[in-house]
Amino acid sequence: MTESTGPLTDPAGLAAALRFDPESGFAGVDPHSTPGFDGKKSDGRSAQDADAPLIRSAQECLHANALAPDGARRALVLVLQGRDAAGKGGVVRHLSGTVGPHGLQTTAFGVPTDEEASHHFLWRVQRRIPPWGRIAVFDRSHYEDILAVRMHELAPRSVWEPRYETITEFEEGLVLNGIDVVKIMLTVSQDEQAERLRERIVIPEKAWKHSASDLEDRLRWHEYSEAFEDVLHRTDSDSAPWYVVPSDRKWYARWAVGRILLHHLEAMDLAFPPADFDRDAALAALEDSARTIAAD
Repeated sequence: MTESTGPLTDPAGLAAALRFDPESGFAGVDPHSTPGFDGKKSDGRSAQDADAPLIRSAQECLHANALAPDGARRALVLVLQGRDAAGKGGVVRHLSGTVGPHGLQTTAFGVPTDEEASHHFLWRVQRRIPPWGRIAVFDRSHYEDILAVRMHELAPRSVWEPRYETITEFEEGLVLNGIDVVKIMLTVSQDEQAERLRERIVIPEKAWKHSASDLEDRLRWHEYSEAFEDVLHRTDSDSAPWYVVPSDRKWYARWAVGRILLHHLEAMDLAFPPADFDRDAALAALEDSARTIAAD
């Protein structure tokens, strides 16, 4: 029996392992697997705790550069997609606790408001692009303007079909301007999804999450799989990559997404800006302030 060892790969290695593979496709990823990790749930939580300060420091470096006169102007958009109950909300909560509210802005793109619907479909997304030094997490995203519209027949194919190319060009534009785009497709098994939806029905504290439409969408499992496949195949690129993350084990999905985020932050190759003040003078002023306060 193999002894639990925890993470087996560095952030770059895990990102490579979970990068969308056109040959195996979305359906070829086992939702119950834990690529790059040999361990139990407790090991996974320990790994999350170990990565947290690394992610936080990388985000602080990103923020510090945005404030420095000669610092790098960079930001990052993290897209989360997946079936109902795939665990997107849990990933968002985990990242919020890791990065902190000042470094992370989150947006859940639901049904467009009347104002949003009166504009181009990317209008509301452009308004949520993060400022320099920040990370934006999209809990569902501009991809709903293909997936939801397609699956619920909200518009004819002639409307949503061109959006694959429009989104690809939009994301390439963000990357060229210093905003990394990292896209996560969470994949959950039929059995695990059923259990999570059942909890929303029977557990009072989770009843607010229940929606009859989730059950209706579940009946179209294979149609949704095809729609996900199309999105992945047609919008994956080296500049704005897709990662397919198994999410039957919530702890694994949260650890994996955090580590993919860490990989992209580290790949920016940023360093904290050097001090632009006289350290000796600043220390002397600090000591003077201590004496002044003590004398009062």
